[in-house]
Amino acid sequence: MLTTWLEIDLGAIQHNYHLLQAISQRPVMAVIKANAYGHGISGVVPALTRVGATWCGVARIEEALEVRRFSREIQVLVLGYTHPFWVEKALAQDICLTVFDSQTAEAYAKRAQAIGCELRVHAKVDTGMGRLGVLPDAAVDFIRWLMTLPGLKVEGLYTHFARADESNPAPTLEQIRRFDGILETLTIMNLRPRWVHASNSAAIFNFPQARYDLVRAGIALYGLHPSPETPLPPSFRPAMALKARLVSIKTLPPGSGVGYGHRYVTQDHERIGVVAAGYADGIRRILGNEVLIHGKKAPVLGTPCMDQIMVQLDDVIEAMPGDEVVIFGGQGGNFISVEEVARRWGTINYEVVTNMMARLPRIYVESKDEEVG
Repeated sequence: MLTTWLEIDLGAIQHNYHLLQAISQRPVMAVIKANAYGHGISGVVPALTRVGATWCGVARIEEALEVRRFSREIQVLVLGYTHPFWVEKALAQDICLTVFDSQTAEAYAKRAQAIGCELRVHAKVDTGMGRLGVLPDAAVDFIRWLMTLPGLKVEGLYTHFARADESNPAPTLEQIRRFDGILETLTIMNLRPRWVHASNSAAIFNFPQARYDLVRAGIALYGLHPSPETPLPPSFRPAMALKARLVSIKTLPPGSGVGYGHRYVTQDHERIGVVAAGYADGIRRILGNEVLIHGKKAPVLGTPCMDQIMVQLDDVIEAMPGDEVVIFGGQGGNFISVEEVARRWGTINYEVVTNMMARLPRIYVESKDEEVG
């Protein structure tokens, strides 16, 4: 029996994938970087493949190679930088790379041409993120030049929105305007690549005009809100729960310090439980955490330790060692959301789930994927 684990509902991810397809009316690139946002590539990729997913996006070549361990069918795009050293491996594993400068593109082309192959690439344009990508004024010439390089097959063009999850649409509309101008020129020149994409999770909902040929869904795929300003429809289902075991219960007398630094001191005889989860599992080392035991919220006392937290059980009289404890997720009709935890920790839901540690076993369940109409 496990003492600390992540429970991942693959049925929820499949359900969310189908919702995103229905909403966008486009192929969905499932973004599975950062170990599928903490949910685990080993479980998520086969689950998506089973429901017909055709694209996934990762940040690094190492993640792309991990995808290939679990699916030969799905198309894989590395969205970040890849050193030219990896070109031969990318070709062998049918992995598509991103290009955003001439030096790297030439290095890719040279290595691919040397072995008589064509490397599939997507060109990236920086329309306002200030990150990777050729600037808009140079984009058309860059694409035209890329298409002349032996060894490269330019099959895609994309950009990334910086503020699509905000209530103010103006910055994203300006990015769309810049991107559309590039596309219009490329189309006139008969140079428009097959796959044009820009929309992240928030933009899928907020900017339907930017869905183009493909949409990229990350946070929404896992049933988590892109931002407070862009909440998901209620039909989406969160996929991750963090759970642990209650391993000890004892009654401490008044004036007893609890945990490092005694940041909590008992006021009376108090029933204190120890839960086998701590900051080495991803729980933040702050005051004010809560958990669910028997469907009831119980406060975490004092500072979380590396491997354990202490909880107040005076209001959960039925609690016994061995009981399941939920740090986030549902239990007994009650629920602690990742977003609630993120607010308490002073961060965002993305960081909560991607910071779930590797030592946590991922236990996969597959609830029914409710039909999307």
